[in-house]
Amino acid sequence: MPNVVTRIPETLQSIRILHRAGLVPVPRLDEGLRALRLIRQIGPIAGAVRISAKRDARRLGLVDDRGPLTFTQLDRRSNSLTRAWAERGLGEGSVIGVLCRDHRGLVDAMLAAGKLGARLLLMNTGFAKPQFVDVVRREKVAAVVYDEEFTDLLSEVDLPRYLAWVDDDSTGGDVPTLEELIASTDDRPPANPGKPGGLVLLTSGTTGTPKGAPRQIKSGLSAAQFLDRIPLRTNECTVLAAPIFHGTGLSQFVLSFALGCTVVVRRRFDAEATLKMVQDNNATELVVVPTMLQRVLDLGEDVIRKYDTSSLRIVFSAGSALSPELGNRATKIFGDVVYNLYGSTEVAVAAVATPEDWRAAPGTVGKVPCGCRVQLYDDHGGRVTEPGALGRVFVGSDLAFGGYTDGRNKEIIDGLLSTGDVGHFDGEGRLFIDGRDDEMIVSGGENVFPVEVENLLAEHPGVVEAAVIGVPDEKFGQRLRAFVVARDGAELDETQVQDHVKANLARYKVPRDVRFLDTLPRNATGKLLRGRLAEMD
Repeated sequence: MPNVVTRIPETLQSIRILHRAGLVPVPRLDEGLRALRLIRQIGPIAGAVRISAKRDARRLGLVDDRGPLTFTQLDRRSNSLTRAWAERGLGEGSVIGVLCRDHRGLVDAMLAAGKLGARLLLMNTGFAKPQFVDVVRREKVAAVVYDEEFTDLLSEVDLPRYLAWVDDDSTGGDVPTLEELIASTDDRPPANPGKPGGLVLLTSGTTGTPKGAPRQIKSGLSAAQFLDRIPLRTNECTVLAAPIFHGTGLSQFVLSFALGCTVVVRRRFDAEATLKMVQDNNATELVVVPTMLQRVLDLGEDVIRKYDTSSLRIVFSAGSALSPELGNRATKIFGDVVYNLYGSTEVAVAAVATPEDWRAAPGTVGKVPCGCRVQLYDDHGGRVTEPGALGRVFVGSDLAFGGYTDGRNKEIIDGLLSTGDVGHFDGEGRLFIDGRDDEMIVSGGENVFPVEVENLLAEHPGVVEAAVIGVPDEKFGQRLRAFVVARDGAELDETQVQDHVKANLARYKVPRDVRFLDTLPRNATGKLLRGRLAEMD
């Protein structure tokens, strides 16, 4: 890991990046010191809201399905909620589980947890009941905040509970609502805790019960890891389509609030409604996962052009792989504004592809930003440095987690965390992810990463999306099976799919089986559930 001396240039560069974004300098040194102290006490989210409220009492902080709220209103609402929860026994060290879609109730809970010094556990809205119960018990959750639609998931846990959202204007019955607590409690600022409680994100859980990954922002300079390669600026507007409980949405939510930007959210994703949100709020950034971007683009140019999206300077995509075909389509529609981030729940940001990177090398995840380190290693822990050579991807930064809540950790080499991916650098220092280490298919002694075949299939005019897995084969050990979602009206059969691959890749990469599906199975954040595909006969 870098020592203090070697990090001096990195620190100076981070300060220059924050200055460019408008975060420094502050008008007065004493104000800047008070702001840093406040963030250390109540955390980066609650601290950012209070700072923005003092800077401009009328500036909008959040717009959701129920309308706008200023930063001042958000600050006061969370003051009330903090006091109400403290009266009910929650405080420093308490774990508050939140099972909410994106709306003001979720934000109220995030802010109040910071002011209490409680630990906030962001839970996946796609949970099945067994996953929910396992996580609640393992993480020692003291209270649950939830939307009414998830009531059934709580049937097997006996905990204090609070409704963040009800489906109509009625109250929550026997369960207190956040709105009731806020309306009935003093909104003066409560005493600050000794330290903020922090956040716990959950892994995707595609192979079992999700693991808890604590996230603590160790330095105010950490924002430079995003701002180095993504041109966010103060006092703009972010439309957040990606869910806040996921690392993609959370990172841009926190960063937008830190910049004093208005954040626009919607409880349920709708492709056309997202375009209208961009237009109506003159948004400068749109945050999506690739499946959301695909649904927007699949509306077609006639629908997309009905909305004025010219204010967009950034279309931020992360959470899963952005295929060359999808990124190129987005660039054609929205212009050179597509930014492709690579990271994970554990390591946070690792690399970002700018529009210039994408133009030069579609499919790249870009270059490593200031404050991050990415290195490749072989199976024996040796460094891989040759351009084009494959290696396991390891990442280090101040935003990386320190281990799962159950005490386990990712593999570490030279102080860097494994992402579980395999990739390579090109001669210009751009990183490419070739696939998951555990998804490599060995067929007839040849190694195949599914993503290469999937990206090729996505380029076929008759294909919406595709997935490739390995299935047992007596002769070859494994053979490739492709699952294809065909475009409406496309006359596509197995032979055409195989011929398309055969014409562009080596013969051992041609799927021996092709199955056609209406949709691919994905979780709530759009991540492909390969295990479900493997179960299909």
